[in-house]
Amino acid sequence: MEYSLVKAHINLDAISNNIQALKSIMKKKLKFMAVVKADAYGHGAVKIAQKAIESGADTLGVARIEEAVEIRQAGINAPLLVFGYIYPAQADIINDLKLTATIYNYDMAKALSQAAYNKGLVINTHLKIDTGMGRVGFSINKKIINDIKKVMELPGVEIQGIYTHLAAADHKDRSYTISQLDRFDSLLNDLKKENIEFKTCHAANSAGILEYPDSHYDMVRAGIALYGFAPSNEVDISGINLVPAMTLKSIVTSVRKVSAGFKVSYGMTHETKQDTVLASVPIGYADGFSRLFSSNGYMLVNGEKAPIVGRVCMDQTIIDVGHISDVQVEDEVVLIGRQNNKIISADELALNIDTINYEIVSSLTPRVKRVYD
Repeated sequence: MEYSLVKAHINLDAISNNIQALKSIMKKKLKFMAVVKADAYGHGAVKIAQKAIESGADTLGVARIEEAVEIRQAGINAPLLVFGYIYPAQADIINDLKLTATIYNYDMAKALSQAAYNKGLVINTHLKIDTGMGRVGFSINKKIINDIKKVMELPGVEIQGIYTHLAAADHKDRSYTISQLDRFDSLLNDLKKENIEFKTCHAANSAGILEYPDSHYDMVRAGIALYGFAPSNEVDISGINLVPAMTLKSIVTSVRKVSAGFKVSYGMTHETKQDTVLASVPIGYADGFSRLFSSNGYMLVNGEKAPIVGRVCMDQTIIDVGHISDVQVEDEVVLIGRQNNKIISADELALNIDTINYEIVSSLTPRVKRVYD
């Protein structure tokens, strides 16, 4: 029997469903990347990667080499692109694990090339182009064609793809995304005139998949939609059957009757207005349940919403269950998901604390037990 106090139940069939749903809206047969960075957005990288490949994903994406190592150590040998920075000294790891590195600029390419060449290696890479995200990537300017040509002449690196990232594909205003795609298309055309083409071009994140067919190119990168969530509240997913894969559950560990005027948790920020019943739930900010939920949100108990009262602690949160009959120790508590006919979604939690659903699920820490259903 599993005795963990907090569990994230992951429905692997939902992952499979979401891949098929996303593939169904693509106009042609493309490569499908399952993005499993950040422990698969809190869902568990190894299990999600395995299920994604079984369900038709062609390749995987991670942010850091450490994430790639975990996946390879689990025996998953699918193509794997590392989005993040690669130290030149890690060239042998990239080669040994058969990873694809991302190159941001000529200097990075030159350093990686030298390290690979010195060890007699050839590293597979994709070029990252900054079309308007403003983080990393080759800047589109008068030098870019020449810089890419110089990269392609370097020993020890094999350029197999080129990609960009969309900054606002989840906004109703489409102008910025269209301008990014125009820049990317223009660059690809200019490179083609120089007889430079790539095996794989990609740009579409989840919002791009859903909203911009022209961004699909040769491959799409499914992140948040893979897990059943909308990229933002400005993206309408009613026409596609995405199923949230995570349900977050805990239990009641203490029930006490208190009088009006009872002060609750650190700083006594909540005082009961009437006689009521308080229940303790063993989840806190050390589990990734934000302190911003202090007196700001609900949990489900016996099919009813119970308000959070007082400050969220490191390991515990208090809810008011005075209006719910017969709450007992070890009763199930749902923080994300359905209980009877009531639902608390990751989107609802995000709205409460002015963040996004991505942060809600990816913030869950390792001490939250992942259970795969």
